[in-house]
Amino acid sequence: MSVRRATPADVPALVGLVHDLAEYEKAPAECTLTVEQLRSSLFGPAPALFAHVAEHEGRVVGCAIWFLNYSTWDGVHGIWLEDLYVRPEARGTGLGRALIAALAAEAVEHGYSRVAWSVLTWNTPSIAFYESLGAARQDEWVGYRLSGPELTAMALN
Repeated sequence: MSVRRATPADVPALVGLVHDLAEYEKAPAECTLTVEQLRSSLFGPAPALFAHVAEHEGRVVGCAIWFLNYSTWDGVHGIWLEDLYVRPEARGTGLGRALIAALAAEAVEHGYSRVAWSVLTWNTPSIAFYESLGAARQDEWVGYRLSGPELTAMALN
């Protein structure tokens, strides 16, 4: 088992993992990510998205896809973990913990103040996993999203 930064050769596997995650989160129709989109985002001229992969027996079985955010209160960047996913057959092997540890190492190495993410309220196995790592629940914050027709309408105002 190992965790490492993703390479261009990992992109098809990453796209498959993202689609698997969408299926797990009961929203497969909402996931339209393509290999071309992810390759461009991760390895284009000015990448703003990053990824780590977890391998078991030479096969990519997990990923952490992330980007930088910024804390105006701390005055430094942080990492926003967009997706963390480990295939069911590889869960319980320590790869999820290793992926989070790799992001923590990135944050410490670069002087970032935090690693943050969100989790669906019904996803109790993931919540238990994150709490076992010592992650602090942020119940006082409520997430919002502007997308689709509402995003277009706001842009036209």
